[in-house]
Amino acid sequence: MIERKEYLEKLKKWKDKDLIKVITGIRRCGKSTLFELYIDYLKSIGIEDNHIISINLEDPDNEFDTYKDLYKYVKEQIKDKKPYYVFLDEVQKVSEFQKAVDGLYIIKNVDVYITGSNAFLLSGELATLLTGRYIEIKMYPLSFEEYLNYYKKDVDEKMYLNYINKSSFPYALKLEEESEIDDYLDALYNTIIVKDIGQRKKIADMSMLRTVARFMFNNIGNCLSIKKIADTLTSDGRSISVHTVESYLESLVESYVFNRVSRFDIKGKQYLQSGEKYYATDVTMRYALLGRRNIDAGHILENIVYLELIRRGYKVYIGKTGEKEIDFVAENKEGFTYFQVAYTTREKTTLERELAPLQDINDHYPKYILTMDIDPIADYDGIKKINVLEWLLEK
Repeated sequence: MIERKEYLEKLKKWKDKDLIKVITGIRRCGKSTLFELYIDYLKSIGIEDNHIISINLEDPDNEFDTYKDLYKYVKEQIKDKKPYYVFLDEVQKVSEFQKAVDGLYIIKNVDVYITGSNAFLLSGELATLLTGRYIEIKMYPLSFEEYLNYYKKDVDEKMYLNYINKSSFPYALKLEEESEIDDYLDALYNTIIVKDIGQRKKIADMSMLRTVARFMFNNIGNCLSIKKIADTLTSDGRSISVHTVESYLESLVESYVFNRVSRFDIKGKQYLQSGEKYYATDVTMRYALLGRRNIDAGHILENIVYLELIRRGYKVYIGKTGEKEIDFVAENKEGFTYFQVAYTTREKTTLERELAPLQDINDHYPKYILTMDIDPIADYDGIKKINVLEWLLEK
């Protein structure tokens, strides 16, 4: 197992706190393994096996007809007043699971942990029922740093190319051949499309859903509107309504295949409602739909930077300053940080183009250009140009 230290430390931090721990993320990003690692930790500090109740609800041996059956099954195993640790993996498999979770939460000596592969887990009735009673831990596939640590390699461009070619899903590390990785990604993608979206949403036209997904993977990092997507697909001979595109796209976001990023007007300090961008949770999933040709290295790098900013706890937006665009406005409690991402800025015109939007910003927050160029750190009147691979490993 790959020890996901960052996430493991978060679970340790929240241990025995009066909150439900909700781990969310795309299928196969490592949520179940995280539970195993944390359970090993609990045992190492003296928690007895019979005080750890772990149920994988995707296992056919763990089928419950109703939330009441699940609640009853867990409660019957609570025999004394000592702390119990309850782990419900893929809890959304049980209808009205939120009622079972709420019931377990109110038992004083029970610490509840749940996972889910769909943002629906924290929407609607669950959010209403459990407001203020849970902490969400968002989990992602392997970061570049975790990938390097697994192979015990130093940072270099070759390892980066392996990372974006061989997938960031933990299981893919066991696969050597490119064809094996592609088959695995294809199977994973189809499971998400069929189980997490098709069956739950009762979608009849799965072919059209795949068409929308293919379009999105082909347009990573491009400004898009729902109408533009519908118009483009219709002009290509696949007639589809704006409403259907909106529904399918929302499902792809809910299943963590894509992440939606809104725009932010830097000068007006306001959020904009149009021109959103979408980034993939794992860039290699696009190979399952588009193959490995015609890869836009710049947008792939942009996608990797976006995911790293999210992992570091930033709220991320696309910046707008006049008619110019900033790739990322990253916000945390300390304020804003601005990022431009370019594969290379060795050409003078490219460097000037990347500097221009940052130079238009009048505040004093940090501003960076991230590139693959292996150059000394450069400073352009406070705008720092740094190597993106080194930045990906910063703490």
